[in-house]
Amino acid sequence: MVDGKSNTARIEADIAAARTRLASNIEGLITQSHPKVIVARSVEDAKQFVADEVGGVKAQFVNPDGSLKTARALALAAALIGGVAFLVVVRSLARGN
Repeated sequence: MVDGKSNTARIEADIAAARTRLASNIEGLITQSHPKVIVARSVEDAKQFVADEVGGVKAQFVNPDGSLKTARALALAAALIGGVAFLVVVRSLARGN
């Protein structure tokens, strides 16, 4: 009979522990699904995304030592100047007709 009482006590303790874990899990789910938490997490994700993208673009034009990659910068400047020149020519041709 002693074994039966200890077995019952162990089962009751297991049920109590399971109940505590379940309550904790439910509380965590409620906290995670709160609209303010979702907004804060989304804002943090967006900030991280922007920081990663800016870092990627910066890596295209700046060496790890901080110096400018001159060839890349000149290529970008030439592309921008060429694009503007193209638009000016197309616009002047369109006005001429």
